Amino acid sequence: MPDTISPFAPATFPDLPAIAGVTLHTAASGIRYQGRTDLMVAEMAPGAQIAGVFTRSAAAAAPVLWCQTAAKAGRARGLVVNAGNANAFTGKLGMASVKRTAAAAAKLLKCKPTDVFVSSTGVIGVPLPDEKITAALPSALASRAVDWETAAKAIMTTDTFPKGSGRTAKIGKATVGIAGIIKGSGMIAPNMGTMLGYVFTDAKLPATVLRSLLKPAADRTFNSITVDSDTSTSDTVLLIATGQGVEHPAIRSADDPKLKDFKAKLEEVLRDLAHQVIKDGEGATKFVTIAVTGAKSDASARRIGLAVANSPLVKTAIAGEDANWGRIVAAVGKSGEPCSMDRLKVAIGGVPITQAGAVRPDYDEGPVAAHMKGGEILIEIDAGARGRGKATVWTCDLTYRYIDINIGYRS
Repeated sequence: MPDTISPFAPATFPDLPAIAGVTLHTAASGIRYQGRTDLMVAEMAPGAQIAGVFTRSAAAAAPVLWCQTAAKAGRARGLVVNAGNANAFTGKLGMASVKRTAAAAAKLLKCKPTDVFVSSTGVIGVPLPDEKITAALPSALASRAVDWETAAKAIMTTDTFPKGSGRTAKIGKATVGIAGIIKGSGMIAPNMGTMLGYVFTDAKLPATVLRSLLKPAADRTFNSITVDSDTSTSDTVLLIATGQGVEHPAIRSADDPKLKDFKAKLEEVLRDLAHQVIKDGEGATKFVTIAVTGAKSDASARRIGLAVANSPLVKTAIAGEDANWGRIVAAVGKSGEPCSMDRLKVAIGGVPITQAGAVRPDYDEGPVAAHMKGGEILIEIDAGARGRGKATVWTCDLTYRYIDINIGYRS
């Protein structure tokens, strides 16, 4: 694990609500790391419902393929997550490993193997010693339950701090809880990096509703962040509803007006978790918000934003605190999206820079240079396509530390 903590690391782990029907456990299985926990197991009450979004990478890891299939039934009794080995590009051995893990957990939880979800994060291409996981499961499930922070620490790889977020929400007059943990620092450009997120609620919501809630919210949060443009083989976000909280009106559709507050709070949790991933981006010293307007569509706006966010030239300029706005213009131009250079507007830190296809005659770089020295950078772009499309994406700078972390990742 990195010995340098992100400058954005919070002083304390957030206070997350307790979620009835979820019990968390951890263990040190020794898959790769020594002297730390590397296994997290969550036990859900019978009847818990689940939905997930997953990487679209053609190199999806075996646990992703397992979870994609299992999620179709919409039931969840167990979740087993290991750090240190991604179990990706491991062929038939990889899927056999997942099946053994799920079967072992299912036996202990007295459920079907397909009601157990499995995630792995770490090095790609190395067979997973799942016997270490299955050996640790009995004692893990028999051990004292742990808190959210302890669970979040167990699934870290290159993360420098544990990440969690929670809210309470109203469904009708009832108050329910939402709590989530996530890991991710590098290989982050989710397309639903290694990014694993688990969000729990004690609301009673069917899997069909969870699916309808999760996908659009994930698009606006997890699918709108990037650290290094590399989509992981293992990206997984699961939303689990235990139905064990206070009674609330029955919900059969994600469009039910009684879900308005829950929808908003769920997206707040997802956005907060996504932002924490960026703020812990490998070697990051700047948190960058890119707001795009004037695009042909929202999807086009997001692609423009991601073209800027993924540009090594933009990211290194930000790392160097260089107000090189020309790199932003170049990144917009390469996006392949409809835009007009004559109408393109770029602002940094609220300072307008471009006008009528050139730099503004009254542009003063001083305030922009001062803004670049801060920890949070704002870039605003009007694509000039005369559309109503808009989107916000988030990224971080690209520093020497990113290289240091990744050249030594397997050692």
